Amino acid sequence: MTDRAVARWAGLRTVVVVFAGVVALVLGGVWLGKATDRASVVDEAPRTAAAQRSDSEQDSQVELDGASSRELPGVRDCGVGEPVPEPTIITLDCSTSGRVASGIRWDDYAADGAAGSGVVQVSSGAAGGAGKSFPAKLRLYGPKEVDGSVAFTALEVVYTGATPSGEHREVLPIA
Repeated sequence: MTDRAVARWAGLRTVVVVFAGVVALVLGGVWLGKATDRASVVDEAPRTAAAQRSDSEQDSQVELDGASSRELPGVRDCGVGEPVPEPTIITLDCSTSGRVASGIRWDDYAADGAAGSGVVQVSSGAAGGAGKSFPAKLRLYGPKEVDGSVAFTALEVVYTGATPSGEHREVLPIA
């Protein structure tokens, strides 16, 4: 009888090992199948001012209403680099990059100011973990010459719903 009990235990152990191997292969296949999804996340992420600048340099050859987009003031991300006209993302908290206005659509963009709307994304945690999004209206103003280029120097953010800090309106220096 002892021989038979050992044989049953060995058979059960084999079944468990085979089952664990099959589960590992299936999960590995699912994970590898999602590799393209993980790679596309980078394409959908908010882009820095440098990436926006390279796009705007390519577009700067296109004339809009008889004037080049270079004549309009731009936004310098965290006060550095060349101003980017009509940016789709603006870093609001340059010390930690914890708050970013993204998905910006400009309703009016002129030499004296700009108005649009977007979403302020607030990341939680040092590793940029899951954060929250707050819809807001944005207004650029105060164009001045900075380092040889014209750039807006202030940004007003007016939250249209919930706010990250309890303030409904905030004004930030951006040059």
